[in-house]
Amino acid sequence: MADNGSESRFQIASVSLDERLVLRRTPEVEQERAVAIFDLIEKNRFRLLDGPDGPYGLHLAIVERRLNLRITASGRSRPVEITVSLGGFRRIVKDYFTICDSYYEAIKRLSPSQIEAIDAGRRALHDEGAEMLQQALAAHAELDHDTARQLFTLLCVLHFRARSG
Repeated sequence: MADNGSESRFQIASVSLDERLVLRRTPEVEQERAVAIFDLIEKNRFRLLDGPDGPYGLHLAIVERRLNLRITASGRSRPVEITVSLGGFRRIVKDYFTICDSYYEAIKRLSPSQIEAIDAGRRALHDEGAEMLQQALAAHAELDHDTARQLFTLLCVLHFRARSG
């Protein structure tokens, strides 16, 4: 097994989101953001294909309908910028928001089996979004499925500002 030093070469060590355009978030979305960042930093597998080794600092922003990932590596002065078109993500992000809304409402008033059924759909959409993101980043970075899931959550959190106005 590799030691922590060599493993950190392929990990994200810090995450920040572009907060300039955030108006407000629901407590549920804020919780999703906090958990995704915590889980991502705790355990991830991320490696730039054509760039320096990590550990990496990651800043996520949505700029002109594109996801912008600004990645810094210790000892490097210039960040690596990766931009992903969000056109293909519109439907899945919208569906994910809809099912999350249903899930949060279900927690308040439905039976455990009904909540579980909605949550299964939520997880399936989350997996689909993670796969799409993993494919969109494949030319630039190698990442595992759990890392892609957390990044998809953060993509949705960034999208939330457009819904909350």
